[in-house]
Amino acid sequence: MTQTTAPRPQDPGIRFPHEEPPSPGEAITVAPGVLWMRLPLPMQLDHVNVYALDDGDGWTVIDTGFGGGKSKEAWLGLIAGPLQGRPIRRVVVTHHHPDHIGLAGWMQTDHGAELVTTRTSWLFARMLLLDVHDRPVPETVAYWRSAGVDEAEIARRMEENPFNFKDVVSYLPLGYTRVAEGDEITMGGRRWRVRCDNGHAPEHATFWSLDDDLVIGGDQLLPGISANLGVYATEPDADPVGEWMESCTRLAQFAEERHFVLPGHKLPFTGLPLRLRQMVENHVGALNRLEDFLTEPKTAAQCFLPLFKREITGASAGMALVEAVAHLNHLLRHGRVRRWRDDPQGAWLWQAVG
Repeated sequence: MTQTTAPRPQDPGIRFPHEEPPSPGEAITVAPGVLWMRLPLPMQLDHVNVYALDDGDGWTVIDTGFGGGKSKEAWLGLIAGPLQGRPIRRVVVTHHHPDHIGLAGWMQTDHGAELVTTRTSWLFARMLLLDVHDRPVPETVAYWRSAGVDEAEIARRMEENPFNFKDVVSYLPLGYTRVAEGDEITMGGRRWRVRCDNGHAPEHATFWSLDDDLVIGGDQLLPGISANLGVYATEPDADPVGEWMESCTRLAQFAEERHFVLPGHKLPFTGLPLRLRQMVENHVGALNRLEDFLTEPKTAAQCFLPLFKREITGASAGMALVEAVAHLNHLLRHGRVRRWRDDPQGAWLWQAVG
């Protein structure tokens, strides 16, 4: 979802000090001792930002990209090039998603790096690495049916190999260093306050410099796009939309115009107070459109148009579906819609209460 919120008169707006990202194998110095690099991703969002902080005798790396040979090759090129052959001593992971933790285990085992992340991120990643299947499991199929996915589409998916976390995430050996809300960590000659929030990923860590204006935002603080807020078969009644808006509101207490945010995707930016308001208002608007749409009963799979302002098909439909369920769950939790089971397929039908 894109953002359209206008800045307030006192807001300078969202600005991008670096108009172009680093080229493959190269780095841009975004602050003294802080390098910004990019790794490719094989999806519509085709990159992830990673950062290296100079610790003198080596580097602290923030996030890693996917696991696999291409990402390893890219990292070896970065180590030989911008990182000047100096060792990666520590890898800090903002959250457990594959594009951020994918090579953390490789950096531990092959490079001797210390892994630093939140407890939930480490536990989630370790759990998902063990969850391997050659076909969709019954719980996932039941979730698709409850969301109104067409039976022909379900049959097609049953013939495909499902996504397995281990396919794009390196094995994580036992042992990590935990960071939690309110902790202080030193990286790149700076002291950073750790703040942990939810919605996009549980206990997602952001890092706020106590010595200058830098903020490491991961996927919690992105410019121009909203992080995916999805509900899955693992927790079908979850409310990540509510958690996300609560997190954005909480972080707004700490955000200042001076902050320079290093995000997990897109370009580093300033204008964080405005951005946090946008991220809340974006979902408030989507929820209102969805409620207005539900004058007649609909399944989650029929709710893409009011949420995204366009119909979504193909590979993107899976991500759209989990976000549609998330918004419906939020409306249900706040008494704005009701739901009931429809027909033998077992789909939930949703309708506005008003």
